[in-house]
Amino acid sequence: MKALRAWVDPFVLALVATLLIGLFVPTTAQVRSVVDVTGDIAVTVLFLVYGMRLATREVVAGLRDARLQGAMLAATFVLFPALGLLLSSVAEPLLGTVLATGMLFLTLLPSTVQSSVAFVSVARGDVAGAICGATLSNVLGMLLTPALVLLIMGRTSGAAGLGGLPTVLLHLLLPFVVGQLLSRWTGPWIRARRWLTVGVDRTTILLVVLGAVATATANGTWSLVRPSMLVWLILLSGVLLTVVLLAAWFGAPLLRLGGARRSALLMVGSTKSLATGLPMAAVLFSPALAAQVAVPVIVFHQLQLITCAVLARRIARRPDAVA
Repeated sequence: MKALRAWVDPFVLALVATLLIGLFVPTTAQVRSVVDVTGDIAVTVLFLVYGMRLATREVVAGLRDARLQGAMLAATFVLFPALGLLLSSVAEPLLGTVLATGMLFLTLLPSTVQSSVAFVSVARGDVAGAICGATLSNVLGMLLTPALVLLIMGRTSGAAGLGGLPTVLLHLLLPFVVGQLLSRWTGPWIRARRWLTVGVDRTTILLVVLGAVATATANGTWSLVRPSMLVWLILLSGVLLTVVLLAAWFGAPLLRLGGARRSALLMVGSTKSLATGLPMAAVLFSPALAAQVAVPVIVFHQLQLITCAVLARRIARRPDAVA
């Protein structure tokens, strides 16, 4: 079981189970409505908890190492979106319009926090820099990801467009800001109970996935997805991840980021947040579209877990890992 857990995140298995339930268990319109409303509430609570958990000083600290933090942000919000735009023209004939949209959406997300920091720790990298970078990425992602989605995808993908901006602010940014205002009093209590944050974000993701997939099933959306599309999705996701990893690893010395800082750039700059991505998809897209848009995020999440886990162990054995 330990060996299995090293390669497959148990939460991904829960996601697969939820997908299967949404695909094959019939649901009434009333049940789907309850799940959707519960999911909307859970998304709001999730970003409220994120705001309460995050100490404001961590955001400020993220600005200290300008070279490292700038490189992480550039990988997340410049390199990834640029590659997403390049891939979108290739991906659409292979994946279909909606899955190609999901792949482009994936490239606009902030980096993951927990897993990227864990990988940096395994690689004996700059953990403090990784925490600051991932934190800063997610704070800025509250605005940058919706803005990029509305700017790049709003007119052609079925995203909410500028008219969806109030919904984004209401469900994502406002709860986060309120959480930040409360963090002085609630932060220590929340941070001391990691199970609470993990429980909230994973429950939210499962609710969002269940609601989106069940709605898509009821609307007959999945009849448009062929097995060959999923095969191409895995291959293209692997190509995307490989290019970003290579760019981060070989670009780090050019930016004078060596040793421990190089590992931090590699792990934070190459990962995308499932916990943030799926709730954002639920807010930014219609339920029918959100289900398919979520698929590339889930696939890429599993690929990055497997790949980064292997790389972190290999980097840890390098003599220059902490230089």
